[in-house]
Amino acid sequence: MASKAKGAPSAKSGGKKPSFGVFIGRFQPLHIGHEYVIREALTRVDRLIVLVGSANVARDPRNPFTFEERAHMLRSAFAYDNAQGRLIVEPLDDHLYSDTAWTAEVQRRVHDIVLEEGNNGFNANGLEDFEIKLAGYGKDKSSFYLKLFPSWDSIQIESQYGTFSSSDIRERYFARLSDIPSQVLSDGVVEKLEEFKLTEDFKRLLAEREYLDAYPQEWGEGPFVTADAVVIQAGHILLVERGRLPGKGLLALPGGFVGKDERIRDAAIRELREETGISDAKGQIPPAMLASFIEDSRTRVFDAPNRSLRGRIITHAFLFSLPERRELAQVKGGDDAAHARWYRLGELKPEMLFEDHWSIIEQMADL
Repeated sequence: MASKAKGAPSAKSGGKKPSFGVFIGRFQPLHIGHEYVIREALTRVDRLIVLVGSANVARDPRNPFTFEERAHMLRSAFAYDNAQGRLIVEPLDDHLYSDTAWTAEVQRRVHDIVLEEGNNGFNANGLEDFEIKLAGYGKDKSSFYLKLFPSWDSIQIESQYGTFSSSDIRERYFARLSDIPSQVLSDGVVEKLEEFKLTEDFKRLLAEREYLDAYPQEWGEGPFVTADAVVIQAGHILLVERGRLPGKGLLALPGGFVGKDERIRDAAIRELREETGISDAKGQIPPAMLASFIEDSRTRVFDAPNRSLRGRIITHAFLFSLPERRELAQVKGGDDAAHARWYRLGELKPEMLFEDHWSIIEQMADL
């Protein structure tokens, strides 16, 4: 967190209340449209909190840059304001299946940052000592959050760069003849993108982008139905490492597509057995026994329209609660899984997981 600037307004100093702006975005990557909003907001508030969204997801063609990389872009583009403590850049996690959880996280982060930065943690009147203003522009449905914080004032800024978006930049960037549109990017961002083109991460994301572009031509756009197994035993969860695109190398729930003559519940059991070979002392656990471990009341549908870059995929997650024992069930990767392994729930990190599987685990395992 940025240090308090010398001579910065304080809630104890009397007179006009110190003001904080809040600007939320993914910045994948940062472009001159974002920068215009930030510059305009900085003319209207004492300090601006920039919350960088999707900070807890694995790299993919939609979210190719980590929080640290995007924070570097922002701090480089606004080096003076950052040095003066007027620009505060912090991460914001996704909560794909709960707008309430996402809104609460924004509120918590703003509350903690304002009290720490504006008043050295002093909490006599909470945020009442400050003006909070939400900055942005209602350009499309991605700006729905502007309506989620009615207690904060709003700074509506008319965009001067309304004909392109970050997705347009990514489309040109992740190509065999990669193009960096420098006319809409600041020098520091261009330099970062040039460096990133030389990395193995860029090569992997390019291959994934090509795979995803071809996917609808081969399989259609859906909607497709899948089943996932959330298998819990003694504080551990059973995950597989994906052995192929998309998401090669990431962890995922055992699962897959439902066969045309198959019940969804049966598909979850079949995929669990195929991908993990889950066994006990007597050998591979039979389907009927695995079915007895399912908590039917906890079965949930996960249907966020953009949950998968492959197309419209609706998954049904089944919670398998295995008996708690000192020895976990034996597993071994199979089918298209590079490996299957038990992971301690408390040691998992969202960026280790494929697509929305962290959000599914978060909901199903009550994390």
